[in-house]
Amino acid sequence: MHIFIDYVNCVFEMYLMEKNEIIADWLDAWNCHDIDRIMAHYADEIEFTAQTVVARWGKADGKLVGKAELRKHFARGLELAPEIHFEADQILWSPNGYAVLYHRENNNQVLDAVELNAAGLAVKVTAYYLKVQA
Repeated sequence: MHIFIDYVNCVFEMYLMEKNEIIADWLDAWNCHDIDRIMAHYADEIEFTAQTVVARWGKADGKLVGKAELRKHFARGLELAPEIHFEADQILWSPNGYAVLYHRENNNQVLDAVELNAAGLAVKVTAYYLKVQA
């Protein structure tokens, strides 16, 4: 039994290491304003929901579907906030994803709840903002 528990702990540590690397690269891509690296974290069939979608595109449900829509949305975000910078405050784990609480250069706090596919790409993201974000 002890060997099995050690094995499970080892697998879980590897799982967390992979997720930490994904999140670290995602944060760095945003902080470098590298839209191609940002988009590399999302699956083609990504479903993204956020109040920024309502503000920027007038979509009442706040939802974008597919990488093309999301790329346009993120490019607009980079235009609106040329000094954009994210710092992770807390990371919470689930078997198929994570939630990352971070703060932005404008002191807004954001929680992204992310569901990953088997390849480690985001297939569903819901972003929650402390304050209204354009």
